[in-house]
Amino acid sequence: MMKIATFYLALVFLLASCERQDLEISELRLVQVTIGDTEISLSEPFSQDLPVDRSITLKFSSALDPATVTNAISLIGEDEMMNISTNLISNNSAITIHPVGTLKQNTQYRLVVSEQLRGAKGNQFSGEEVRFKTIVGGIQITSFAIKDAVEIRAGRVVDVPLDFSITLEFSAPIDRDSFREASRLLGKEAPQLQFTFEEGDRKAVVSGSAPLQYLSKYAFSLSDAFEGKDGEHFGGFERVFYSRIDATPKFPLISDEELLTKVQEQTFRYFWDFAHGNSGLARERNTSGNLVTIGGSGFGVMALIVGMERGFITRQQGVERLAKIVGFLEQADRFHGVWPHWLNGNTGEVIPFSARDNGGDLVETAFMIQGLLTARTYLNAGLPEEKVIMDKITRLWHEVEWGWYTRGGQDVLYWHWSPEFGWDMNLPIRGYNESLIVYVLAASSPTYPVHNAAYHNGWARGGNMVNGGTFFQYQLPLGEDFGGPLFFAHYSYLGMDPRNLADQYADYWEQNQNHTLINRAHCINNPLGYVGYGEDCWGLTASDNHEGYSAHSPTNDKGVITPTAALSSFPYTPEESMKALEFFYYQLGDRIWGEYGFYDGFNITEEWYADSYLAIDQGPIILMIENYRTGLIWKTFMEDPDVKSGFDKLGFTY
Repeated sequence: MMKIATFYLALVFLLASCERQDLEISELRLVQVTIGDTEISLSEPFSQDLPVDRSITLKFSSALDPATVTNAISLIGEDEMMNISTNLISNNSAITIHPVGTLKQNTQYRLVVSEQLRGAKGNQFSGEEVRFKTIVGGIQITSFAIKDAVEIRAGRVVDVPLDFSITLEFSAPIDRDSFREASRLLGKEAPQLQFTFEEGDRKAVVSGSAPLQYLSKYAFSLSDAFEGKDGEHFGGFERVFYSRIDATPKFPLISDEELLTKVQEQTFRYFWDFAHGNSGLARERNTSGNLVTIGGSGFGVMALIVGMERGFITRQQGVERLAKIVGFLEQADRFHGVWPHWLNGNTGEVIPFSARDNGGDLVETAFMIQGLLTARTYLNAGLPEEKVIMDKITRLWHEVEWGWYTRGGQDVLYWHWSPEFGWDMNLPIRGYNESLIVYVLAASSPTYPVHNAAYHNGWARGGNMVNGGTFFQYQLPLGEDFGGPLFFAHYSYLGMDPRNLADQYADYWEQNQNHTLINRAHCINNPLGYVGYGEDCWGLTASDNHEGYSAHSPTNDKGVITPTAALSSFPYTPEESMKALEFFYYQLGDRIWGEYGFYDGFNITEEWYADSYLAIDQGPIILMIENYRTGLIWKTFMEDPDVKSGFDKLGFTY
């Protein structure tokens, strides 16, 4: 399971808190300035003969704070301040500046980067001024426009009609043949270009012989082979843009209820058809072979209940699969009753999640126990076959030594323990994140419970996990600013019903609903100008991305929308999630819908679409849609008497 987000982010935060005071943040420096392909000297008084219609790129010594960029940069001509748009690139360590219109020929300009600019880590910048002079003579683009296009933050041009029309106006009449030869359109299935010329050949209109592909990235360029009618030279030009959505449904329209069932059933196949043959557990991802995941399999156990109730499988089929899973878990590696993150589905032996993580994983185990207790409540003790499974679940539940993971009686639970490396991972489980279920189950255990102090001093950090701030007009009771990735509102609440759940720290319905609304509002606000974000296309959480894997959130936004984020939020935002579902299915379905439901993520800005499925992301889609529709999993889990005792012990109302 790719829960790298929860583990590695927590580890980074821990290390940062210990070492931050000892670090010296280096000063931010401007290291290179280019116009097009031409570098501007940072040491000479000014560079000359520079093109007038190319973008300007500033490269810095480290990543920048996006909030400080816009007001820190000015481009000043001999007698006027130029209008510019800026676009952060190269992991926010470089800025591309697009002057509105073109620069004047034979004119000196000053590019001023003020002390207001800051690095992503708060690095100071001492300010810099660069002078340059544009080329003498030549032909200029005086106007460039794409009909009905929209320019958003970061200077990105979006919503270009599929039957696009680009109009260019020039400072002098142009040579038609050289214009045709120099024009290029690059992108997905880019059509051949068509040209018309107007106003004595001072204006050219460019269109396509066929429509563009929807929501795709294109670049129109005009090379320096282009000339004016009298042989005037040209410095070259390029503009990137993105086409608009194609509103034509990619699949036949069905009712909302039919669509919800279809999504649940298709996603269920990941845990049924693609389950590991020997163990019955869920593979970490669709390329994992014999590697199975404990947490994602816990979600899969609950998915079996939905499958039986919805008629995706028969009850007998579900009971037989549960028997296989529980039988495998009995003989698999455990460490003081705690399963590891990953297992070999054939042998039951631990597969290390990282170099020193080859022992028990308490959070993954809690997700599995959440599923097993739900199954125990669901099964019928009056049926011998089902009673056997229930008794085995009870033994597995009773054998989890929650107290061992307090590391000798500390007021906090620890995530990992290994017989080889002991407590070397050294990761206490502190709130607020996805791990509330760990403390509820640890308090609920009839055999190895932990004291209330672990919850209040360890998880709640003596109240320091409380936030109380307001973001996009929504108050956030707990956790980091803007709420963090949305799986915080899902994993613990697949079984725990947040509708009436509260303790001295928060009302958990308010927490999860507002967290979701903040996440969506960030996508609508779209401060980094990513393509495709909006009211119907939202949801940031941990998933695969174009660079690997990350826990996406408003403070870690890489332009990646992850379908599980909005779809697993159905109980909290039913109308908003339904709009997202309809958009994902009908508008993007030919790109993001596959054998086991929606693929893991997509980034329209980078033209990246995952072909992967992850158990930890697929499971919540099935379960939270069911909780929205019937409350089935919530009601079943919350009926468990051990769980009720844990809530009572910790002072919850529910």
